[in-house]
This record gives sequence, structure tokens and C-alpha cells, in this order.
Amino acid sequence: MPKNLFQEIVFTVIMVFVMVYAMICYNIALACGGMNNAVFLNAFHELPVMMPIAFILDMIFVGPLAKKITFRLFNPQKDNPVFIVLSISICSVWFMCPLMSLAATVLFKGGLNSNIISVWLQTTILNYPMAAFWQLLFAGPVVRRIFGLIFRNN
Repeated sequence: MPKNLFQEIVFTVIMVFVMVYAMICYNIALACGGMNNAVFLNAFHELPVMMPIAFILDMIFVGPLAKKITFRLFNPQKDNPVFIVLSISICSVWFMCPLMSLAATVLFKGGLNSNIISVWLQTTILNYPMAAFWQLLFAGPVVRRIFGLIFRNN
């Protein structure tokens, strides 16, 4: 896990890329009625917009809040580190999913109109299961492994 601001930024950039790219692919596939090869390329059109939003939200708001909640529940000196990692991951999804779904709703699903609340709620509800499973079963372990390889001497 990150031990200083530089490592936190590197970890967040990698995590944001893996999560945001996957969630964009998922949402494009939902909008197209299924997965196809074009989804992977089309996702790169939204990535430059959504990545900075996710990075800023995570660094300024979600990351610190997820850690604050986690360290109220768990003691790093006494509790199993797996519980701490899982708690931070779950709290991150808990907050990031509605925030990023709102950004996607405003930017890519009709913007600010009379249906924004219903479209945002539907987007959030559809995104929660994918975001949680992707974070817990793929993105989290893979990004922590990549991060560990980058900073293995620290």
C-alpha cells in the first residue's frame, strides 16, 4: 500500500485507469445492447474526460473518507490487513459509484434535463454490482500487485 504522497498518486492513477476504463466499457456495452470489439476502442473516447474526474474525486474526497471510515472500524496494529484493504475498497465503491454515475449522466446521458435524477439513479443501480465485483475481484488485486512490483524495494 502507498506510504507517501507520490506512491498514493501512482496507486490512484493506476486504479483510476483500471476502474474507469472497465466501467466505461460496461456502460457502453449496456447502451449498445451487448459487448463487441468496438466497445474497447470507443471507451478510449470517454477515458480522457472521466479519468481526471475520478482522480480528483478519489484524491480529495473519496480516498480520505474511505480511509477515515475504515480506520474507525479497524485498527491496523490489531486487525487483519485483509479487512482494511476490503473496507477501503468497499467504501471507495460506495462513494465513487454514485459520483461517477452522476458525472456520466451529466456528460454522456442527456445532461441536465428533467430526467437527470431518474437516469442517474438507474445508472448508479446498474453500475454498483459491476463496480463492486470488478474492484474486489480484479482491479483491487491486480493494481495492488502492479503497485507492489513498481515499489518492491520500498
